[in-house]
Amino acid sequence: YIWRVTIFGPSGTLYEGGLFVAELRFPKDYPNRPPKMKFLTEIWHPNVESDGSVCISILHEPGEDKWGYERPEERWLPIHSVESIVMSVITMLSEPNPDSPANVDAAKEFRENPASFKKRVARCVRKSQEEPIWD
Repeated sequence: YIWRVTIFGPSGTLYEGGLFVAELRFPKDYPNRPPKMKFLTEIWHPNVESDGSVCISILHEPGEDKWGYERPEERWLPIHSVESIVMSVITMLSEPNPDSPANVDAAKEFRENPASFKKRVARCVRKSQEEPIWD
């Protein structure tokens, strides 16, 4: 029920060249409920919590969003696969959403100090290349 995946930073993005290792934890009632995804490699991103947990719509429990931010079809559906999750995370890396942050500090820096945000991401990319987590 636990998988490790390596996501290569998408070309043309601040994350290009990074080797980001993440863990997918599948619940016993998968595919009716979504897995949890957490980066084990340090990453600085508005939609990744400080502990590495990924916050994207398709990994949210199915059904209505109690805050009304997401439509049910944007949330987990049993038709999603590991491939669709990884593709969504790659898209998330390519297009951060600071309007729905899991990491408020990263979102604020992304909006208010892009140069500082870029430097911090570059450090994460370098660190991922120097100290990859393979085991």
